[in-house]
Amino acid sequence: MRKPALVAALATTAFALTACTTASQDVEASADPSASGAAEASFDLSTIEVNEDAAALLPADIAESGVLRVGMETTYAPAEFLDADGQTPIGYDVDLSQALAASLGLEAEVQTAAFDSIIPGIGSKYDAGISSFTITPERLEVVDMTQYFTAGSSLAVQTGNPSGIDVADLCGTTIAVQTGTIQESEAADMSATCEADGADAIEVLSYDSNADAATNVVGGKADALFADSPVAGYAVSQADGQLELVGDALDAAPQGIVTAQGSDLTVALAAALQGLMDDGTLEQILAAWGTESGGLTEAEVNPAS
Repeated sequence: MRKPALVAALATTAFALTACTTASQDVEASADPSASGAAEASFDLSTIEVNEDAAALLPADIAESGVLRVGMETTYAPAEFLDADGQTPIGYDVDLSQALAASLGLEAEVQTAAFDSIIPGIGSKYDAGISSFTITPERLEVVDMTQYFTAGSSLAVQTGNPSGIDVADLCGTTIAVQTGTIQESEAADMSATCEADGADAIEVLSYDSNADAATNVVGGKADALFADSPVAGYAVSQADGQLELVGDALDAAPQGIVTAQGSDLTVALAAALQGLMDDGTLEQILAAWGTESGGLTEAEVNPAS
């Protein structure tokens, strides 16, 4: 999850945060989004009708421009990453940005940006940030955030769960993770707890990419993949029925669309988002990427985090 690792003193550095995973590296087709051609949204943007009530709430300058500028860090499959051409942004956050713009009578202009530059650029360079931002008190001090998705850590296993993985007791299992992720450190901590309690340790296998980790679960080298819930869900969707999720997501937290504090755009986007939730469009977008379980049904602005 794109959560802050610490609270910095300055707003411009408080958000210099990296994603826990960037699972779009080159690996085998069974788990690599670009190698498989990547999923495409199963909805047609041309069918989205303008939400007149939401559009009426737009700031005049954005309404007149006809463009919604969205900042996005495009290395985080399946939320936002680059297609096989290395240039075209794809993912469920990209699809959501386009759907929101269409419902407001605008066109989305997705701009690839460094993750830590998006929030400081809100209101000047970007109208909104849609890039798997976890809602935190620190971020709510400087921007508005409208919830649309919840993410945590999930386990994916071979279909049928032949190893009998129990999320509540992973002692003695072999867990595949991506190097440098929060799941790698959490698995190590859980293993230490197992040993302290007199149980067998967890064998943690670390790989350069989440897709490599998923491939080794499919191949039976590891009992389970431990990754961000949307990343694990996407791995399942790309594994041709060879993987399934087990148990509920751990440490789930809401993610939100970032806009300037107190802006009319916050209100307009929240109204448009609620419309997409109510008519099933958001669920359809997420389902195309295997992440529908994370979709929320209320576009609450600045929820308690």
